[in-house]
Amino acid sequence: MGEPSGPGDGLLSAPLVIEYPFNRTTGPVIGAFLTGLRDGIVTGITGEDGRIICPPVEYDPTSGAPLTTMVPVGSEGEIVSWSWVGAVRDGQILDHPHALALVRLDGADTAMLHVVDAPSADAVRTGARVRIRWAEERSGSITDIAAFELIGADA
Repeated sequence: MGEPSGPGDGLLSAPLVIEYPFNRTTGPVIGAFLTGLRDGIVTGITGEDGRIICPPVEYDPTSGAPLTTMVPVGSEGEIVSWSWVGAVRDGQILDHPHALALVRLDGADTAMLHVVDAPSADAVRTGARVRIRWAEERSGSITDIAAFELIGADA
């Protein structure tokens, strides 16, 4: 007996559309962070223990207390950990091989995940210094940071 092969073969089918038809406001913390990115400024937030968390969060990760004290952090920092993306897929931020890295910006105590536009895996290392390369047009999105670039002896 043959396998069903298409319409009219006895199988029932229906299109499936997955959607989330709602909007969520960014709120005062994430909204301020994204507005800062649009303006070329990176902000973090002060946790209850005094640590600067960047990207900022609305609630302290340890205590759950609401956080409100936004502070600027630097546009340069260091790679804390990284992985090389040698096979780029459609839809990735960069269209050529690059690193995905946890970057701790100067003045922050936590790291953020983003891409590092580096010439090769051999050029990237933990502890390497990087700086933000801003997008030419910014709209208040994490993609306002086009990528991080190696600086100094690492470049």
